[in-house]
Amino acid sequence: MDRPLEIAFHNMPSSSALEAEIRQGVDKLQKRYSHLIGCRVSVEALHQQHQTGNVYEVHIVLSVPGRDLAVSREPQRAKERYANPDVRTSLRDAFKAAERQLESFKGKLREDTTKPSAEAMAGQVTLIEPGQDHGFILTNTGTQLYFHRDSVTDGRFEDLRQGDRVHYVEEQGGAGPTATKIRTATSKPAA
Repeated sequence: MDRPLEIAFHNMPSSSALEAEIRQGVDKLQKRYSHLIGCRVSVEALHQQHQTGNVYEVHIVLSVPGRDLAVSREPQRAKERYANPDVRTSLRDAFKAAERQLESFKGKLREDTTKPSAEAMAGQVTLIEPGQDHGFILTNTGTQLYFHRDSVTDGRFEDLRQGDRVHYVEEQGGAGPTATKIRTATSKPAA
């Protein structure tokens, strides 16, 4: 990951054992999707109830190229589904949901970048300033489009060089048109 893992506990004391479980869960997600940029996990004790058990909510935000994927999980009917629901139950459920969401994102990404579409255009990298997290693509019409490192969908931003041929999708950004879903023209489609 490009950014360090962020872990937070709310309305409960922090625990090194829980942190270790969270790190294992994030490592598993990172193995499923190697382009994970960052991850934030927060565990919150919603309320303390002696008779019905304590309820914990887990929030996982995965930063992937071009967007964030958010998962909020409170075990639904935890007492009916589990004999002794606890914070680990909530963690397991949240990481399973995050894994499903990441797999869904990978499927959509594969669809967006491997199938030829009318939206995909060819261009050429014209500028990547050293130490920066963005660059520019020269379009077929002679204009330049800004792109951010998170928009590179195959390969690594660091491997792009001036003159590389790329395919991209042009979208309207806050400051005008930008290039997104960038893949190198020489890369092979994912199977």
